[in-house]
Amino acid sequence: MPIYEYVCKQCNKQFELLVHGSTTPECPSCKSKKLEKQLSVFAVSNSPGGSGGGDLPEACRSCSNPGGPGACGMR
Repeated sequence: MPIYEYVCKQCNKQFELLVHGSTTPECPSCKSKKLEKQLSVFAVSNSPGGSGGGDLPEACRSCSNPGGPGACGMR
């Protein structure tokens, strides 16, 4: 179930909505179905010389556990 971003063409309200299957979305403010789907924006961080994960631990090389080697699921 994807989350989509919309702008209502009737009241100009911007909102996000979790869309279930073939459900027709409507504005939570005015209940209009005249909506314009927006392009979703996401952020990616990439720092020079690093993985871009900031303070996150390195994933375990054996099992890919994001908790690092100390949380290895293969032990």
